[in-house]
Amino acid sequence: MARRKGRVKDKWREKRWIKVIAPDSFNNIEIAYIPITSDEGTPGRVIEVTLFDILKGDPSQHNYKIYFQIDKVEEERATTIFKRFEYSKEFLRSLVRRGSSKISISVDAKTSDGYVFRIKMIVLTHRQLNTSRQHALRLLARDVINKIVPEMTVEQFVQATCYSKMNPDITTAFRKVIKARHVGLEKVKLIRTAEKETVLLKA
Repeated sequence: MARRKGRVKDKWREKRWIKVIAPDSFNNIEIAYIPITSDEGTPGRVIEVTLFDILKGDPSQHNYKIYFQIDKVEEERATTIFKRFEYSKEFLRSLVRRGSSKISISVDAKTSDGYVFRIKMIVLTHRQLNTSRQHALRLLARDVINKIVPEMTVEQFVQATCYSKMNPDITTAFRKVIKARHVGLEKVKLIRTAEKETVLLKA
């Protein structure tokens, strides 16, 4: 005797679509339209876009990836926080050339309103640099970052990161040592929010 098949549950039809909104630093524009199963299970989900998706300007903006993390869901909208910025792998490979130095600089910095970011900077030169000059560049980069980031709010810092507003200050400082071929923030990652810091202080 053949077994009766039960009705297969269509999980896709149970989903509903919501708009994903960028944070204040990107003027709260819509960055995605996604299906969700429940409001409770959506926070923490990460949305990847490019700078071109936001600005709709120069096609080279596809080289910069931005990640937003859903913070909360309210009716048909999900708000987000900035999570990470990074160069695309293809863009990073295109920058590296033979006969030049690639210098990586990593530093943690805190904004004026208590957000902590891990900043990874990349410096590419026209020719090979010795160890002492590379060390000098690292010190200069850290000095500039530790000076300007604490004076910024998180919104100002995110804009400075994604729109390359800090690069000229660092490039100018580097001229004391060399004229760099490329200076940029290869990756910037949020490692602690102001809310988490407040909880730690209260504990």
